[in-house]
Amino acid sequence: MKFGFHCFILTERWTDDALPILDRAVALDADCVEISLGDDVHFSPQLTRSRAEGLGLTLVASPGGVWPVECDLSADDPADRARGLAWHQRRLDTAAAFGAVAYTGALYGHPGTVLRRTPPVDEYPRTAEGLHALAAYGATLGVEVVLEPMSHFRTHVANTPAQALRLIGLADHPNLKLLLDTYHMVTELRDYGQAVRESQGRLWGLHACENDRGAPGGGLVPWDALFSALRETDFDGYALLESYNSALGDFAVRRGMFHNVCPDGEAFIRDGLAFVKNGLRAAEADL
Repeated sequence: MKFGFHCFILTERWTDDALPILDRAVALDADCVEISLGDDVHFSPQLTRSRAEGLGLTLVASPGGVWPVECDLSADDPADRARGLAWHQRRLDTAAAFGAVAYTGALYGHPGTVLRRTPPVDEYPRTAEGLHALAAYGATLGVEVVLEPMSHFRTHVANTPAQALRLIGLADHPNLKLLLDTYHMVTELRDYGQAVRESQGRLWGLHACENDRGAPGGGLVPWDALFSALRETDFDGYALLESYNSALGDFAVRRGMFHNVCPDGEAFIRDGLAFVKNGLRAAEADL
């Protein structure tokens, strides 16, 4: 497995000035770093790639900066779906340029867009069509395309692993994978172990944090069940901590986090990685 963290734990936006974060990642015993992209994110991909390769770090990409709401693969308007595909393809170009192995997120829709209606019968097929094209494009670049289900407070399209897997099945492309987020799962699921087992074969990775977006451990997430299922299914993917640094001015507040769950990013990473690694070791010993 590879263990790492999302850049938002240490910085609001990736820039060339953020490169020392990669050195800090190595010092914190991380194997990989997730970098969020958007229309407001500007940096030299080759500089990031060179620094990461020199340190032996794996990089992951995701949308997380400015993402126009009309760029949505699930939109009713075909023009918006086309805009969404083109927007994500540009992020994939950047991801490939800095050597990311995967592009992950709620790529099937737009986080924050929640349409309170009975879904039209063509919503999944048309979304899957866009995902197939995106996965095919990613394959030409050597970047996996990974879907993350999110809670019904963030999207109406895919809230559960089963829904995301249905989209993956409809899209029918081997370059599409699945990422589970323990924060979103608390809202949508009762059985974390079953979620892992039903995702076997497509599960690329995990976003690990508590139900309040705090460091793993001590909250409501049923970690023992999760770790046991990951070991039972011989999971060998990525485990990435995710949160928003609440010491960076109003950054966390603008991301919708109104309590101080990550005042010290390095402590979050150090404690969180130790918790996840120790939990997986204990689960393996119990098998």
